[in-house]
Amino acid sequence: MVLRVGVVGAAGRLGSVLAAGVAAADDLELVAAVSPRHAGRPLGAVAPGVTGPAAELVVGADLAAVAGAGADVAIEVTGPATVGPNLLALLDAGVHAVVGATGLAEEDLAAARERAARGPARAVVAPNFAIGAVLLERLAATAARHLPDVEILELHHDLKVDAPSGTALATAAAIDAARTGAPVPTGEGPSRGERHHGVPVHAVRLPGLVAHEEVLFGAPGQVLSLRHDVTDRTAFVPGALLACRRVGGLDGLVVGLGALLD
Repeated sequence: MVLRVGVVGAAGRLGSVLAAGVAAADDLELVAAVSPRHAGRPLGAVAPGVTGPAAELVVGADLAAVAGAGADVAIEVTGPATVGPNLLALLDAGVHAVVGATGLAEEDLAAARERAARGPARAVVAPNFAIGAVLLERLAATAARHLPDVEILELHHDLKVDAPSGTALATAAAIDAARTGAPVPTGEGPSRGERHHGVPVHAVRLPGLVAHEEVLFGAPGQVLSLRHDVTDRTAFVPGALLACRRVGGLDGLVVGLGALLD
């Protein structure tokens, strides 16, 4: 069975790469692309990585293009200002949602959980589609049981609108949940990073970067460094396609790709 997929944010830096990945998959069909600024143009003209028949797909202005094209699943990769309303609208339209945009408000996430619980549409909300980033989070949680003194450094391109990243926040939450005792203070002061779940998180935004995360654990006489680097956005394609294939069989809404890897 071929799964029909729409991409919301199809002309963006990530959306264009994911659209190309969907179009290249044998078991997926790209049936809709949404990008308000590029509405009415062929997808290939605004997302050069998309080739073949999908390149001729006319870009829509809003989510009606996704439901109207009969999409089974939609990948949402816009931004904090639009991801919440878009997620709720997709679920209300009966379209499974795979969300890669960060900045989702807690009230929107709660409303999405309620909608996905009663169906028929389900959802995956993933702070990061890169499989390596999910594995780093798991490794960090394991290390935190033995080395509670930790800081996170995350580095992204200068156009990323949120800081810290959703990936860093998810890693901090995983570390906090895994600690067997009280968190160990790692210094105080404005230059020591903003604390999330008791973990100092440092955000860097510079041109030339893509997406990078380093988790540093310290103890007397030793330092453990866990690092994941994305050097090209094609790293996000396998995880996003996995979520598209699995979302319809989920029970409600799932946060993170970790549950899909088990």
